[in-house]
Amino acid sequence: MMSVVTQARQCEGGGMAGQTPGEIPAMTRPELEVLQLQRLRGTLRSAYERVPHYRRAFDAAGVTPEDLVELGDLARFPFTTKADLRENYPFGMFAVPREQVARVHASSGTTGQPTVVGYTREDLDTWAELMARSIRAAGGRPGDLCHVAYGYGLFTGGLGAHYGAERLGCTVVPVSGGMTERQVQLILDFQPRIIMVTPSYFLSILDELEAQGVDPHDTSLEVGIFGAEPWTDEMRTTVQERSGLRAVDIYGLSEVMGPGVSQESAKTQDGLHVWEDHFLPEVVDPVTLEVLPDGEEGELVFTSLTKQAMPVVRYRTRDLTRLLPGTAYPTFRRMQKVTGRTDDLMIVRGVNVFPSQVEEQILAIEGLTPHYLCVLSRPGNLDELLVQVEHAAKLPSGVHDPEALGAALRFRIKHRIGITVHVDVLAPHSLERSLGKAKRISDRR
Repeated sequence: MMSVVTQARQCEGGGMAGQTPGEIPAMTRPELEVLQLQRLRGTLRSAYERVPHYRRAFDAAGVTPEDLVELGDLARFPFTTKADLRENYPFGMFAVPREQVARVHASSGTTGQPTVVGYTREDLDTWAELMARSIRAAGGRPGDLCHVAYGYGLFTGGLGAHYGAERLGCTVVPVSGGMTERQVQLILDFQPRIIMVTPSYFLSILDELEAQGVDPHDTSLEVGIFGAEPWTDEMRTTVQERSGLRAVDIYGLSEVMGPGVSQESAKTQDGLHVWEDHFLPEVVDPVTLEVLPDGEEGELVFTSLTKQAMPVVRYRTRDLTRLLPGTAYPTFRRMQKVTGRTDDLMIVRGVNVFPSQVEEQILAIEGLTPHYLCVLSRPGNLDELLVQVEHAAKLPSGVHDPEALGAALRFRIKHRIGITVHVDVLAPHSLERSLGKAKRISDRR
């Protein structure tokens, strides 16, 4: 096996020289950690020397890149938050001259100043390779027809999926989001094997297929690569039973790169392997910010190892997960499926509740669908939670009144989550459909 130094030199463009596109690197865990330490030192030097924000932050914390002797020393360095990116809007976090930035992406900015990220041409090459690696892990192969229904534009999902699928050798159908009837028509006409889409929007596609009289099991789709929003294993079961495809999770965020930071294997479907040769993960206690040992749940934090235009150091993702040993790819640790975010937390009369917990109870009741909305209000002095959920077009045998389903849901939430809620069971298609990330909370307090 070649030396780690040689591996590092050949991997700078995102893959090893002569390597098959999307091939998962073969190295031992100790060799990976040597590579991580080498790349991490380069990231810290680049951030400190070229990004004024990081120089100020490191100086305030009393650290310099030379203080990193081993990987554990990263815990001494300061965190990066979304607020830091917004304060340096638009290009203040770039580590290269703007003229060397080949592309920029940005968040929607619906909750504040947008966060802007930049990529050199080498960064885009790395991203395409990691997305190809992710699609391969999900079961994709060269020659597959890949239907991309993630949104294109400033959102990283569509273009990230697009260039990764092309790098792998797939035929790409760049549909983007929306126009659900057209999505269905193209699926029926072009017969893709892979679809890349948010899980909530895929439910809308399934609804449209059924509305047109098509059994989703009869389509050509075999692999669904779902990301951009939290979704539960119960949702996976629902999607697979309705469609017959194999549903796997992909994870990423624009501040770190975009989709393709980690990927679930189609073989195991047991969590997402983090591509740790490019991203160093930590899990910290959301309150104390202390690094937690593998296996304990906390907030996911990432440090980039190969990004040129915009390196990030200890970026707080707000996503809740835990790190576990690798399975399908033993060298790379897995992150448990993200089912909640610290900023999605609802506190209802002193009880912490995530939408994913409500979703789990909804999907346990035959006759209710995954189309739901949590509505928070404060009619008096106390918060109240209303769960609006659609019932299925065909009610289960023996159920004549949809309100019976609502009573069952209220009971399950009360006894399994510990809060009393109101439930409105709505007719099919009553709730607004998402064309991208699903809106699960409406805060009307």
